[in-house]
This record gives sequence, C-alpha cells and structure tokens, in this order.
Amino acid sequence: MGRSFANLHIKSSNLEKTVEALKELSEGHGKVLGRKEAQETKEVMLVSQSDENWISVLHEYFVWGTVKKVGKALSGLIEGPVMTTAYMNEELFEVSFYENGDIQAEKIFCEQWTRDEYEQLQEERINDDYLRTAWGIGNEDFDDLINTTSPEQAVDKLSAIVKTSLWSDWEWVPHEETLKERFVKYEF
Repeated sequence: MGRSFANLHIKSSNLEKTVEALKELSEGHGKVLGRKEAQETKEVMLVSQSDENWISVLHEYFVWGTVKKVGKALSGLIEGPVMTTAYMNEELFEVSFYENGDIQAEKIFCEQWTRDEYEQLQEERINDDYLRTAWGIGNEDFDDLINTTSPEQAVDKLSAIVKTSLWSDWEWVPHEETLKERFVKYEF
C-alpha cells in the first residue's frame, strides 16, 4: 500500500462565499460528508486559499470515491468549477470537475496495467476543452499533462499549473508543518 489522498478545490477568489457554501453543504448535505442524520457534532473542514484562483478544502471523509460526491453536491451550491482530486496507492490520480451539480470533465492518470487491473476504471466524462479552460493552460502544456501516465508526475505537474500543492490530505495536517500553516480550521 502506498500513499493516498483526496481533496477538493474551488476555482474562486471569494473565500467568504466559499465558506458560506461549505456551511450550507454541512448543514443541508451531511450525508455526502458521511454524517448520520441524528449526528449532532459539528462538521470540521480545513480550508486554504493558496492564490487568487483556487481555494482548497480537506475533510476527514474525503477518500477516492467519496470526494466526488462532495464535489458534485458543492458545485450545486457555488458558482464556478469544483475540482476533486484523489490519489490512490501510487496507482492512480483522478481529477474530476463539477459545475451546477453535474460532472463536466474527468481524467484518470495511470499506467495501462492499472486500467487493466481495475476493469471498471474509466473516465465518467472526457472533455479536454473544459479541462484546458478550467486549468487556464495552452495546448502544449495541456498535451504534456494529459499524456502523463505516472500518477505522481501528474500530481506534480497539475500542482504547478494550479499554483497550489495537491499533495494534501486531512490525515497529514497534524504531522506536516507546511500543511498546518496553510490550512485554517472551520467548524459548521
């Protein structure tokens, strides 16, 4: 077993509106966050505004699969794209984009053997034009990224493009000083 993470990123410069949407998500869509209906505890999220374009969110329930459900729900509550990322056991890196509650594009970075091993592993919606626009990159940089099969290299390249480290997970924050400094705790 290798390293794994899952997180989501909102393409926005408005931290206040993003926090309001996260609060609405916590209060009205607790099921996608793994909450039981009778649960009375507050929802805790870690939020970071890395630059003027992206706001990152970590939550204890985010793993490969669950983070997509949260991204889909959140995209119905906020303007602009919501990007979810999941890296699993150094075998795959999945990036999905949602807007208005619908998937817009998805890319899974992995070696062919991984696709062969996971028989049902395929993108839900391929839309290269959407990805290129959302990431704000030209054809050459896009082609370089999209043709990457190494999940680790894809994370590094996409981190450089969005100007924020995607190497982050809820469980890592207590143990990594740079993440402690970057993320702010919000309780809803």
